[in-house]
Amino acid sequence: MTAETPTRHSPLAAWRDRLAGLPAGLRARELPFLTQLSLRARPGGPAARAVETALGTTLPGPLRAGMSGDVEVLWMGPDEWLLVAPEGRQDTLGARLRAAIGDEFGTVTDVSAQRTTLALSGHLVRTVLAHGCALDLDPRVTPAGSCLTTLLAQAPVTLVVREEAAADVRLLVRSSFASYLATWLVDACTEYGGGTGDRTVVSR
Repeated sequence: MTAETPTRHSPLAAWRDRLAGLPAGLRARELPFLTQLSLRARPGGPAARAVETALGTTLPGPLRAGMSGDVEVLWMGPDEWLLVAPEGRQDTLGARLRAAIGDEFGTVTDVSAQRTTLALSGHLVRTVLAHGCALDLDPRVTPAGSCLTTLLAQAPVTLVVREEAAADVRLLVRSSFASYLATWLVDACTEYGGGTGDRTVVSR
């Protein structure tokens, strides 16, 4: 008897067409199955310095994000970072970081299944997000490289600003909230001429 390989389904697979129907000023697409590793280490300590050497970059400080090749490093807390990389890098990247840390005090945990990612771009991004987010996304306040954990329409998200004026934003959301957040996004775009299918009203 041959065991069948389970088929993976991304949290927003059923939303592809509806997200494609958003107004021209806001493009949204899911980036499913990204590698996500949680790093815990004392800032400036031996483990953190070893990871920085392995990545070839400094771990970002509070509310910031950094890049090392195709690995994005997000500040998540005083001694925690989230490393986001392309799909399928969990084992190789995790092994490299654990080898670098060695016997020093630090941990690397695979949390790839916890969240999915929404990539938003376009001149309406800041306007639409303002309907459900209390953050000031003015580029003078949240410039490119900002990484903020906040609530969007009451759903916890990590918001990463990748370009000035918030024209390119990534939203990392737990899989259990993904469909809810997509529903809110489609609804919030209705007044701008976007959204397809049945309109579901959610709290803003």
